[in-house]
Amino acid sequence: MSATDPTTGPCPCGRTDRRDKPIGYALCCGRYLEDFEGTPAPDAESLMRSRYTAFVLERGPYLLATWHASTRPASIEFEPGVKWLGLDIRSRSVLDADHAEVEFVARQRSSTGAATRLHERSRFVREGDRWFYLEGDLQTPG
Repeated sequence: MSATDPTTGPCPCGRTDRRDKPIGYALCCGRYLEDFEGTPAPDAESLMRSRYTAFVLERGPYLLATWHASTRPASIEFEPGVKWLGLDIRSRSVLDADHAEVEFVARQRSSTGAATRLHERSRFVREGDRWFYLEGDLQTPG
């Protein structure tokens, strides 16, 4: 990933191909972030990855557009100076044709240098041809 422009190198979400080579942003999450209206994420995991990438790139409009209307906040604020360090998908479960869960750990470092891990089991719902983030439960270490 380029130090100045994460959209020109490997995708921030960390997805790899069958040979374990990083997939570029344009072929991975970029196609969803750059053309949400025309190219929705095809499944809950892809939406989860693209939402992580949207946090990395501070793309508030994409995050709001992919958040289900029943739980969507009015706005998104980004903490200044946060550096996202990586995403680890722990599990994915398709519950039925329109419901899925993804468990993930996202790592970040604040502007003060403190490292944190966000471990969440997220729920997604599909309406028509679009998946939306519904809500999540934070997981505690244990």
